[in-house]
Amino acid sequence: MATIYLVRHGQASFGAEDYDRLSQIGWQQGRVLGRALKFSQATAAKPLAVFGGTLRRHRETVEAMARGFGDGLPAMQVASGFDEFDHVALIHRHRPQWQDHSVMARDLAASIAPAKTFQMEFFAAVQRWASGGFDHEYAESWPGFKTRVLAALDEAVSRAAGKDLLVVTSGGPIAVNVQALLDLSDERTLDLNSMIANTSVTRVLYSSRERHGDSRRSLAVFNNYSHLEAEDPALVTFR
Repeated sequence: MATIYLVRHGQASFGAEDYDRLSQIGWQQGRVLGRALKFSQATAAKPLAVFGGTLRRHRETVEAMARGFGDGLPAMQVASGFDEFDHVALIHRHRPQWQDHSVMARDLAASIAPAKTFQMEFFAAVQRWASGGFDHEYAESWPGFKTRVLAALDEAVSRAAGKDLLVVTSGGPIAVNVQALLDLSDERTLDLNSMIANTSVTRVLYSSRERHGDSRRSLAVFNNYSHLEAEDPALVTFR
């Protein structure tokens, strides 16, 4: 058996004009994970293939991990299928007035808990998207997103040729893969998405003889962030 490590990116820059870059905490989370991965790989002594999406926060997470890992972490192979859904488009469909970033910033600043308010609005926006009632309003539907993500992992497994596989992606793709493994409802899948920690590791076992269209995979670990807790519990973040 070989292992797929599904890693959520480090903390991005919430509230900034450019969300798609790691915060200082995000960089530290990546370095800590890289050190932990180095130890586990030294113990297992298995070859590793690394994949990630096209997003800056994916690339920077791999860069941070490489700093913690040191020499030997393979270069990331880019696959757009591992990109997150367009959360900006979802928010704008849910709250059209927030297309003006200054209006969104003003509204959030006026709330008692801006981060919690944004999270509630974000969850409502995702539920609207996944409901199936507004598919015509989105460039990518919820079913289309799931199909894209699952196809990307199938392709990565094929290209990994039996190696352990590290995929740096986002919460949405991780939740969708867990859904496929456990046959979860969409509602439960969206709940899972909200609890996946930054740089957490979800481990999936797969057959090294797996052929395209003949997947044999099982979930071993979900959302493990013990590497952060061991370093500093303050490093555990979810947004």
